Amino acid sequence: MGEDRPSQRTLVIIPTYNERENLPLIVGRVHAARPDVHVLVVDDDSPDGTGQLADELALADPDRVHVMHRAGKGGLGAAYLAGFAWGLGRGYSVLVEMDADGSHAPEELYRLLDAVDAGADLAIGSRYVPGGAIRNWPRRRLVLSRTANTYARVLLGVKIHDITAGYRAYRHDVLEKIGLDDVDSKGYCFQIDLTWRAINAGFTVVEVPITFTERELGVSKMSGSNIREAMSQVAKWGIRGRLDRARGVVR
Repeated sequence: MGEDRPSQRTLVIIPTYNERENLPLIVGRVHAARPDVHVLVVDDDSPDGTGQLADELALADPDRVHVMHRAGKGGLGAAYLAGFAWGLGRGYSVLVEMDADGSHAPEELYRLLDAVDAGADLAIGSRYVPGGAIRNWPRRRLVLSRTANTYARVLLGVKIHDITAGYRAYRHDVLEKIGLDDVDSKGYCFQIDLTWRAINAGFTVVEVPITFTERELGVSKMSGSNIREAMSQVAKWGIRGRLDRARGVVR
């Protein structure tokens, strides 16, 4: 595919809140796996000094590492939206979501980027397609995740097996056209929201297998409020989608 590969201009967005131990590890792994990609750390004013450490990483590698400081803990969805706006404004052709805690292996980034280069508009790193796996998750988390994905798949009428997944790569066209200005969802719901918008806009969404590994350092940020939001919003979107189809409405 030569010089026309979209992935030649890739930005990996890594939101952080109290990830001082994990951040240098994940940035190092990204560049060991894909020296050509750039990284944007979006820090929500971490009290543990993650933001200052991110600045040090950027000073040491100013061409490939960039930092955005946000005032206060604004949530995962808002952090990604800010990162998307930053990346789109600087002409990146592919924008990647990646957790700071190592649960998304940078060594598997090529799978998402290869899928985009092959024509996908949104490539989702999936735990629940053949070849996908989960390591070190307690049974409760696994049951919760599988239930959330089944719930969303059934209510929305989509074929995506891991619609809540947070390891994903978007072509810039997708993010420019799906109406990010009115997205206010968080956590699990944010991932479902953007996937649902991409599907409804007619974009090609594919899943590629990844191995998800539970964090070894730090504390998980998932909360019960994120889960309740997702259940409520998915039900609303599903009902609206069915009514729209019945009326012949295309969104």
